[in-house]
Amino acid sequence: MGKRKSRYSVHPSLQYLNNVMANMKAKTGRSVDEWVAFIKKSGPKTEIERRDWLKKEHKLGTNYAWWLAERSVGKNLDEGDPDAYLRDAERYVEEMYAGKKAALKPIFDRLLELGLSIGDDVKACPCQTMVPLYRENVFMQIKPTTNTRIDAGT
Repeated sequence: MGKRKSRYSVHPSLQYLNNVMANMKAKTGRSVDEWVAFIKKSGPKTEIERRDWLKKEHKLGTNYAWWLAERSVGKNLDEGDPDAYLRDAERYVEEMYAGKKAALKPIFDRLLELGLSIGDDVKACPCQTMVPLYRENVFMQIKPTTNTRIDAGT
């Protein structure tokens, strides 16, 4: 049986993350794997301490320090993987409209359908708490704000 095509698109931030990871060695002198090995061997014990250490001692920016510290403790190892993102996107929407918010799911489905119908270039890229719709930039966010209300706007 073939894989069902998702109605969601990969979030634009994944390309940014993949570019950063690919250029890590050129920018910092170490690849992602080299950083992770170094952090595990020489860094502090906790993720938070590692993040601060990378920023203070190794002059890495916040995003670099955050990503590397997370990976060094085994978190977000599939971050940047488009298939993993799309799997998570489906789960995010399921979780947003579960339980007391389940009655809002048909409204969400209709709003999403309307938003996607604006043009072939429209992308829906779910996050944990909302579904932003993009063209060049976000033009609408769909969010189950309460158990009885969805907000749709910018």
